[in-house]
Amino acid sequence: MSDARTRPTDMTDTARTAAPTASPNPLLDFSGLPRFAAFEPALVTPALDVALAEARTAVEHAESASTPATWTDFVQPLEDATERLGRVWGVVGHLNSVADTPELRAVYNENLPRATEFWTALGQNAALFAKYKALQSSAEFATLSAARKRIVEHAIRGFRLGGAELVSPARERFAEIQERGAALNQKFSENVLDATKAFTLDVTDEARLAGLPEDARQAARQEAERAGVAGWRFSLQFPSYFPVMQYGEDRSLREALYRAYVTRASELGADAAQDNGPIIDETLALRAEEARLLGYPSFADVSLVAKMADSPKQVVEFLRDLAARARPSAQRDMAELRAFAKDTLGLEPLAAWDIPFASEKLKEARYAFSDNEVKQYFQLPRVLDGLFGLIERLFDVKLAPDAAETWHPDVRFYRIERAGHLIGQFYLDMYARPSKRPGAWMNDARGRKRLQGGAQTPVAYLVCNVQSPVGDKPALLTHDDVITLFHEFGHGLHHMLTRVDELGVSGISGVEWDAVELPSQFMENFCWEWDIVSTMSAHVDAGAPLPRALFDRMLAAKNFQSGMQTLRQVEFSLFDMRLHSEFADGDGTGERTVQQLLDEVRSEVAVLVPPDFNRFQNSFSHIFAGGYAAGYYSYKWAEVLSADCYAAFEEEGVFNPDTGRRFLDEILSVGGSRPAIDSFRAFRGRAPTIDALLRHNGMVQETSHAAA
Repeated sequence: MSDARTRPTDMTDTARTAAPTASPNPLLDFSGLPRFAAFEPALVTPALDVALAEARTAVEHAESASTPATWTDFVQPLEDATERLGRVWGVVGHLNSVADTPELRAVYNENLPRATEFWTALGQNAALFAKYKALQSSAEFATLSAARKRIVEHAIRGFRLGGAELVSPARERFAEIQERGAALNQKFSENVLDATKAFTLDVTDEARLAGLPEDARQAARQEAERAGVAGWRFSLQFPSYFPVMQYGEDRSLREALYRAYVTRASELGADAAQDNGPIIDETLALRAEEARLLGYPSFADVSLVAKMADSPKQVVEFLRDLAARARPSAQRDMAELRAFAKDTLGLEPLAAWDIPFASEKLKEARYAFSDNEVKQYFQLPRVLDGLFGLIERLFDVKLAPDAAETWHPDVRFYRIERAGHLIGQFYLDMYARPSKRPGAWMNDARGRKRLQGGAQTPVAYLVCNVQSPVGDKPALLTHDDVITLFHEFGHGLHHMLTRVDELGVSGISGVEWDAVELPSQFMENFCWEWDIVSTMSAHVDAGAPLPRALFDRMLAAKNFQSGMQTLRQVEFSLFDMRLHSEFADGDGTGERTVQQLLDEVRSEVAVLVPPDFNRFQNSFSHIFAGGYAAGYYSYKWAEVLSADCYAAFEEEGVFNPDTGRRFLDEILSVGGSRPAIDSFRAFRGRAPTIDALLRHNGMVQETSHAAA
């Protein structure tokens, strides 16, 4: 979803927006939207100077013995000041992700320790910890709203996890760990981005492009022309890389790109200085030490304190149960693929760089369509119209273009209204660029909170990485791209459709990490509804909508290799959880290395084992440069919840306005103001079961059990 590298959890999640003010420095202008057009890296340090000074003054006031332990006297002023700091640094962090330059990177890294130091010190502030506990024990606490009570409870939990109960020298060591960990996270991300940008492969023999779709060829030609070289240029940016892997008939070309892709930021990559291996080992050691300082057996135990899952053991059992259910299907998938590759394509043995190619050919043979054929029907403007129409239909809102300064000419800005009143806005940054980190995510520019005279409306960043338009045609999306867009928009809806007025638990704030994927995965289901697909499809040349017969073949192929895909996610999740629970000493040089643990996990659950040179972990940014450490399982955990929620729409009518209103009222609008399991039960009327997930993935089992 979002990148939490520079935002501490719990209490500091409240630090995201600000009261209006004016300043010659655009980073300190909180009167409206971020002033991206006026941004310069040189503005970062002076802006942070001011924001840190204001925040420290607020902390001094809040911790003073003369300041009463009440919401109005110390909580609200503290939240307002830290919010302004969070908003300053949030803009800088966002630009660091989507508009990387040497100058911005340098100033970001220069100031990252300062921001980390403040949040760490805040989390360890014993006086504030005592104030929050005093408020919780006071008569006033009973009079607070449920949302404010939850903020206080989260703050107390955050202090405990932030080391507020530590004494010297553990307190100082904990702070050192936070600062070093933040720097390592940033360096990990930089190495992945730099390694991805550094590799190019130029092709001058057109015969080697056999099988490639025309738009992929044109994009490669366009890149070569920009670089002033002959022929076609390919890179490790996903819109360039994956079409070759999926359609390219030249096996050596696929192998060359695959090797470069899976060895990025590793000791096997082109630049030893970009090797993330040592960063992984040091990160794990620091996380394990942090857990010991806090009195937990492992970092996984620390991570789960703020999540729905009770223990690493429960998560591992959940993942192994899911793997057992998926394995028969996955084994059939793999056996069929190997046989097809051997008998039809002459690929034996089937290599890792053959898998996407052979899978696409098998799908074409079985279902009589290709992903590229489908792609011609999904023009980005039309897809957005369909997505926006669905949201308007489900949640009684209106989406429309809006005006705002942006960080790149390709970025678009929109507003969401209900009954003529603004309730949210969002930036949409769709296209891959060398200066933009890979992947797709949603992050918040500001959150909802109550102000004098009204509410501050939430604003979101929605980011994808699809191929930009080629020639005079609009950008075309694969169906997977469409699903990704709907997924990230689900996060955006969770953030923007909130009705909670307390910033610390409005929108996505304060939501358990293993439940935060519920709205995003829920939205993916609509990409398989004919009434939606038909409205957002139009052939790029002919203009005709996607034929129903083609959609039916897509639907028939929906669970193609779903067993293999499920085991792949289980593999990543199990690796993450075991890595952060079993490497208690954090020492990758001990009995097992990180690679050996990954190999062990693969031997347990995978039916497709990659080659020895694969260094997937070195670009696993979710857990080493994001917020998913000991939390990657949340994708599958939340998928149980989202599938069960969508089953209500299947039972009551996919476009039933009452069901949509109930989902809005009980899930989207309440944010983190109550436990996620309570929100689920309020919507569904019962505890979650795994039945719908198994059915949606074509792995129906007669038995069922609660997942949370």
